[in-house]
Amino acid sequence: MEYETVIGLEVHVQLNTKTKIFCGCSTQFGADPNTQTCPICQGHPGVLPVLNQDVLKKAVMAGLAFDSKINRFSKFDRKNYFYPDLPKAYQISQYDLPICYQGKMEITKSDGTKKTIGITRMHMEEDAGKLIHSEVRGINETYIDLNRSCTPLIEIVSEPELTDAEEAVLYVTKLRHTLKFLEVSDVNMEEGSLRCDVNISLRPKGSEKLGTRAEIKNLNSFRSIEKAIAYEIERQSEILDNGGTVIQETRLYDPDSDTTRSMRSKEEANDYRYFPDPDLVPIVVSEDFLAQVKKELPELPFQIEKRLVEEYGIKPDDAKILVSEKEYALYFEKTVQGNQKNAQKISNFLLSDVFGGLKDKNIPFSEIKIKPEELGKIFNLIDSGKISIKIAKEILPEMLETGDAAEKIVEKKGLTQISDTKELEAVIAKIIEASPQMVEQYKAGKTKVMGSFVGLVMKETRGKANPQMVNELIIDQLSKI
Repeated sequence: MEYETVIGLEVHVQLNTKTKIFCGCSTQFGADPNTQTCPICQGHPGVLPVLNQDVLKKAVMAGLAFDSKINRFSKFDRKNYFYPDLPKAYQISQYDLPICYQGKMEITKSDGTKKTIGITRMHMEEDAGKLIHSEVRGINETYIDLNRSCTPLIEIVSEPELTDAEEAVLYVTKLRHTLKFLEVSDVNMEEGSLRCDVNISLRPKGSEKLGTRAEIKNLNSFRSIEKAIAYEIERQSEILDNGGTVIQETRLYDPDSDTTRSMRSKEEANDYRYFPDPDLVPIVVSEDFLAQVKKELPELPFQIEKRLVEEYGIKPDDAKILVSEKEYALYFEKTVQGNQKNAQKISNFLLSDVFGGLKDKNIPFSEIKIKPEELGKIFNLIDSGKISIKIAKEILPEMLETGDAAEKIVEKKGLTQISDTKELEAVIAKIIEASPQMVEQYKAGKTKVMGSFVGLVMKETRGKANPQMVNELIIDQLSKI
């Protein structure tokens, strides 16, 4: 039987606030176990949590970036369950009144088709602690680190509208990219700042009724999302083909074998016995607060990408790379200020020569020494005829090493381009006189020999001759022979 895959994603994103969601403990990653805790995040009875306003601001900003509606009245709820990494036996989350709801995201598939994925809700909640398992002298032991407990999260829940691994990866990729641009999270998947739960079910092709779903928990890489979905489709298809029944359960992904395994039966909302948290006051989002967040909302990557193509004439593929990191986009825009006519040339030079030079020198882009306005001045020098693109590429390594201005290096090394007609005519006349065989070839219609003439002139002038003038003067002199 042919099946349709139905996928919904729950993405947990740790917000990059300096302190936790309900207490003043640090959220810094990598501290010694249990050194960033207090009675509130340790779950002591009788403590009173207080909402970190920065968490609210960043949650609202994330919602606005995906066209979500903002609940002007919201609240926190207790989600009751007992795990060893949750000392108070409940998690403070949001149930029926999440801070953001009814958002959307557009993705573009590899075949060029676009698809809009609905975002059901985004809500704020606290993270649990971390369990560390080890074996000592043949005895299995488990330790708990509560540093992560009470760190602020937003959980972003999609509609079940994804149909394959490609769409799921595109969705998470765009989500991660946008949140990083917003600077609400470092979205570092290796450190657990972004984790994804995949809900997946199969149904007979053409059927409207959803199949029984399995949830794969805590996927922290694009590869694991892709591989877990592929395995789960195969596993559920085999069960259904053999007349079996898919069990609703929570599963874990094993990256070593690219398989999933059962963890526990899947809970429903009523299993958690949600009720409003009596220690936290409701959240009222004022008009002034919402207006301020909207004002601070930066231009989003897909908006910048579109503008680079439409306003600057940048090739779409180049624009994608330029917005892949916020620092690239900011640097490029500063470089082309006042030099918009050279935007595509600057893009080519930045993406190929500058990026390549940084890679060769093992310098991260964040440590680039060339100021963007100085990179732009290279093309002013080219336009004025003072240097050629060849000379620009020749001085680039020293610019990357020292941060010195292009003009300074050109003058120091005596690399100013030769644009004097009489000087170039003398060099060309000498080369033509010494190359009678090439002249005969040219006169016989073999115009490819022009490249050899140009190469000899550039060699004679140590690469400083103006290439455009050289071509024109060679053709002029050869036509007179």
